[in-house]
Amino acid sequence: MRHTRLLLAAAAASLMFLPAPEAVHAQDGGARATVLDPATWDGLAYRMVGPTRGGRVTAVAGHPAHPATFYMGATGGGVWKTEDWGVTWVPIADDVLTTGSIGAIRVAASDSDVVYVGTGSDGIRSNVIAGRGMFRSDDAGRSWRPIGLERTGQIGAVEIHPDDADVAWAAALGSPFGKNPERGVFKTTDGGRTWRAVLTPSDSVGAIDVEVHPTNPDIVYAAAWRGQRKPWTIISGMAESAREDGIWRSEDGGETWDYVALDLPSGLIGKIDFAVTPADPDRVYALVETNEPDEGLYRSDDAGLTWRLVSSHQPIMDRPFYYTNVDADPVNPDLVYVSATQFWRSMNGGESWERRSTPHGDNHDLWINPDDPQIMVQSNDGGANVTRDGGETWSTQHNQPTAELYQVDLDDRFPRWLYAGQQDNSTIRVPADQPAASSLAGAEGYWEAVGGCETGPAVPKPGEPEIVYSNCKGRFGRYSERTGQEKQYYVGAANMYGTSPANLEYRFQRVVPIEVSPHDPNVVYHGSQFVHRTTDEGVTWEQISPDLTAFRPERQMVSGGPITRDATGEEHYSTLYAIEESPVTAGVIWAGANDGPVHVTRDGGGSWTDVTPSDLPPEGRVSIIDPSPHDAAKAYVAVYRTLLGDDRPYIYRTEDYGSSWTLLTPGDNGISEDTPTRVIREDPDQPGLLYAGTEYGIYVSLDDGASWLPFRQNMPVTPITDMKVADGDLFISTMGRSFWVMDNLTPLHQMAAGLDADVVQLLQPRDAHRIRSGGGSYGFGDVAAVRPQYRPDGIMVDYWIPEGLQADVSLEVLD
Repeated sequence: MRHTRLLLAAAAASLMFLPAPEAVHAQDGGARATVLDPATWDGLAYRMVGPTRGGRVTAVAGHPAHPATFYMGATGGGVWKTEDWGVTWVPIADDVLTTGSIGAIRVAASDSDVVYVGTGSDGIRSNVIAGRGMFRSDDAGRSWRPIGLERTGQIGAVEIHPDDADVAWAAALGSPFGKNPERGVFKTTDGGRTWRAVLTPSDSVGAIDVEVHPTNPDIVYAAAWRGQRKPWTIISGMAESAREDGIWRSEDGGETWDYVALDLPSGLIGKIDFAVTPADPDRVYALVETNEPDEGLYRSDDAGLTWRLVSSHQPIMDRPFYYTNVDADPVNPDLVYVSATQFWRSMNGGESWERRSTPHGDNHDLWINPDDPQIMVQSNDGGANVTRDGGETWSTQHNQPTAELYQVDLDDRFPRWLYAGQQDNSTIRVPADQPAASSLAGAEGYWEAVGGCETGPAVPKPGEPEIVYSNCKGRFGRYSERTGQEKQYYVGAANMYGTSPANLEYRFQRVVPIEVSPHDPNVVYHGSQFVHRTTDEGVTWEQISPDLTAFRPERQMVSGGPITRDATGEEHYSTLYAIEESPVTAGVIWAGANDGPVHVTRDGGGSWTDVTPSDLPPEGRVSIIDPSPHDAAKAYVAVYRTLLGDDRPYIYRTEDYGSSWTLLTPGDNGISEDTPTRVIREDPDQPGLLYAGTEYGIYVSLDDGASWLPFRQNMPVTPITDMKVADGDLFISTMGRSFWVMDNLTPLHQMAAGLDADVVQLLQPRDAHRIRSGGGSYGFGDVAAVRPQYRPDGIMVDYWIPEGLQADVSLEVLD
């Protein structure tokens, strides 16, 4: 059968035909159609609507034979390439990657067409995305193939033999969430067809870096690391005496290894990164996490046999679990760079340091052209940027739609605007369609920060979108577009940084819920371990619940250990993560915690009932609760347990206010058992039509969760953090590829309601608006693919042709 979408332009009555592949469609019980093949809706496609402000990048690479060409790997946005010094970037592996998280990229020195990519970023903060192995290109990124190591988690480094592109080493941390045997240093001698584990310290200690001696590739250095992420803390390092975490050295190309002890006074060793330089082949630099004053930059002048501390300058070891990156100039061995919160340069081998400017803070990786060290590509939490003058000037980051967005909220303007907190930047709102007012700066001219900060959420007030309720790391604010100012009304007025949550009266997380009542725009809910309510835009608050979390005392701690504390509130556990009021009945309020429990009140907070699904494993993050827009007793929850080492999907449905629950994702009905779930939404126009957002894309159910079908369409693999359905459209936020919109869901409505698959039919079009914006995108050629795409003017018309029917199609408009 064929489902095809065409566009009828109102002004010129021209037709635009979109692809219509074959599909299989059968009926179930006569009344309701069950789609058996997702190709049925291949005519439907998403639009990326921005922002094109870059997100975190932890891997960059280049090759001296092509000085204007560079590669970058985003932590949720895949692999990108520029061939014009960073003026434009385009995604080059969306059709093959199985995760958007990239940990390492290397181009073979002996053949610039050969590129290796290791997935899984090594910056293991709480929104880290798991890796799914290695990929290789033999044509400079035009095509790719998977080459194994699918279970090695985060791949922090890849190095290629200088004379043989088929020989390579990969440093794999393993799962950052628990023990697994597939970790350490792996080696291939056949271009990735097979890999051998050549260094495996233990099932909880992997490798985070590997470097090859510049003139003797038999000498290989590896940094082993015990790095583990829990929802409530970060573990980085262990006792050096265990001879696991630390510096390892090989003299036979990585076949056998020796542990090189630094004999640190504290006895603790953590994350390590190496730098080598052909200008002095036996010199090796190592950034070493340990206790002060022995933490810092170490140097070896005998190819890693002995080491001495060169610098204990504290800023170069800022947040070592997240940074710890050192690079050496290929021409001047005394010129050293360190990427941390700031970007640092030493001209004397690390003896002293000067801060250098980059377009964004939180720096991660650097590649230096060995033929011209003035040419570099550098990455940070704002994207990737290129310099041709040694870092005096850099290319823009506003050409990379790799934004990491925590949520999506909508205002009620026309066109609608999308709101979120963008990690490592600010809150932001962008239009879903071309606004009536033009922008001299193109799409970028429409970007607006709306109070709060990177964490969000940013929730516009219904009926008054000039007012936005925004959060910044547990601090509530009211932003006014009229004044451009934000009034901040913290609940408890406490700063979470550097504090154990056990000592806080109100345990707020960095990302906290803000819910405007669907029944009264002046009622706003906010969550710590309690549900708070304000009726005066945050000036005063009342607590309307007891502690609704599991609150295990052993989980309440200052995050980070055994070496470095990292208490930013990101690991505050036993806090509320979701608050939602039923759009059907006022006073029915649901709350979900980041440590597992689900509660509901049916009297506006007077009393609460613990309705946690009995078969839900404990301590997962209740990331989304979706009260049904059709039935007050019905609700859906999505639970995310990846940080506990559990990748199974957890979406539940209740139809009796939580007294009983049905698991909709057993792992065998369309969403596989290794696909973590983040969000679930029911369509407000069609009961039982569900959209599920997962770590790797979107799924749809036409039968209230009994079965699921992929609905990723043209969207790249990236985590779906939130979705909203409004006006018959689907609005989506991602952790690595900005906002997306699916226009006109009416074909799905009609399929879910029942569609006779054996009859040629014109699907009922929805109402359209006549506008004069012109739609389209900002940009030309390949650049248009990474610019915001605005809906073209006209009426979308969908039709259905049964399988096997051969006929010409014509559309006649009579009035």
